[in-house]
Amino acid sequence: MSAPLTAEEEILLADFSRTVPRSTSILFHLNALFVSALPIWLFWRIQQLELNTYGIMFGIVTIISTFLLSLAYKNVKYSLKHKIAQRRHAGVTAEVMQQVADASSEKKKTVKKEKDDRVLFKKTEVADLEATHFSIFYNNALFLFLTIILSFYVLKNFSPGANYLGSSVTSACVVAFLSTSSG
Repeated sequence: MSAPLTAEEEILLADFSRTVPRSTSILFHLNALFVSALPIWLFWRIQQLELNTYGIMFGIVTIISTFLLSLAYKNVKYSLKHKIAQRRHAGVTAEVMQQVADASSEKKKTVKKEKDDRVLFKKTEVADLEATHFSIFYNNALFLFLTIILSFYVLKNFSPGANYLGSSVTSACVVAFLSTSSG
């Protein structure tokens, strides 16, 4: 039987896991819901699909798209987080060392391990925030671009209901699929 994990080990494991905090998950789902619902306006106002006639289809497609976009957000965030952390290391280190130098001039000397812990914490925090925001931006832009291209060019000869269903679901599936790549 192995010994229980220390707090530092749990933080390190959480940093490398694919799970996202509850607040980030809520942010992802709300963003995905909003972006998934945008094509409803497009098809309601431009393609003349009535809300009371197509409401059930709108709801089902929005739920499917929301789930797929949330998955894509999580996948892109995970793949970007460590790349961003590596790129921001020098800047974050300089900022934290300046803060430590300012604080230690007033107090006692800070030990190297504490400095390294502060740098690691700040670097993880910055990378997490940047990866979250970029993931939302990138996936939203790709989903909306694909939806417009599919609805106005590729599926333009289909009936408006089939056009909505095909363009929204296909766009969400493509975004989710592209988010699984390790590139």
